[in-house]
Amino acid sequence: MCGAVRFTAVGMRTEITACHCDMCRRWSSGPFFAVGCERLELEDEDVLGVISSSSWAERGFCRSCGSSLFYRITAPGKLQGATTVSLGTLDDQGGLTLVKEWFIDKRPEAYALAGEHECVTEAQVFAMYGGDSGELAP
Repeated sequence: MCGAVRFTAVGMRTEITACHCDMCRRWSSGPFFAVGCERLELEDEDVLGVISSSSWAERGFCRSCGSSLFYRITAPGKLQGATTVSLGTLDDQGGLTLVKEWFIDKRPEAYALAGEHECVTEAQVFAMYGGDSGELAP
């Protein structure tokens, strides 16, 4: 929001995912809309805040304005390092398509996202990735 944290999302995909798990909704005050990338190249990490939000993931935010920046899996395994950036941080949001909603059974009744896309329940996430929390989803 304030521009204090600048980064390049290397290998950014064109697919948007939305996560409705409890933690993502608390973190973003709604679904966490994210776009995957291979890695982030940060210009300056002085104002970057990172919180270990679980035993297997961390979330990045701007220490200056509090904006949600990214979600990254830290647990060893095939997903380690998997990073998604907050859709709202991207200067150019054109050409992106919503492809998946995670934790669809946790989505509040007050809203629904339009269009045809995959919807995954909490039980399906746990079956795919194991664990006991939505932290692996985005």
